[in-house]
Amino acid sequence: RIYGEIAITPAMYQQVRQSKTFMEKFYAEKIELKDLAEASFMSRFHYIRIFKRMYGLTPRAYLRDLRIKKAKELLKSGVPITQICFAIGYESLSTFSSVFKKCTGHSPKTYQQLNMSNLE
Repeated sequence: RIYGEIAITPAMYQQVRQSKTFMEKFYAEKIELKDLAEASFMSRFHYIRIFKRMYGLTPRAYLRDLRIKKAKELLKSGVPITQICFAIGYESLSTFSSVFKKCTGHSPKTYQQLNMSNLE
């Protein structure tokens, strides 16, 4: 409740927006929350609160959604699943598969098969 009353200053707004842009550009890289927070001159916890107030998602959820969106595009174009996994920033195929299934309701292979058959 107390944190909901703290106003987002223009400087905070700009720093968090820049970190969001950074995530959009470098989503495939290993991005650490502490680095994003430090670049925004905030503690990790304060950064998460401000980001969530601005965008409705935590930074981690936003990055996950960016990666899954890109994975969907690549799956539709027929790129091999293992290649997609590493291209979007996951280091483990099993982690990518479980996150993808949790977000979409389908495994990457099923999603690719469903969307490839739609193209024919």
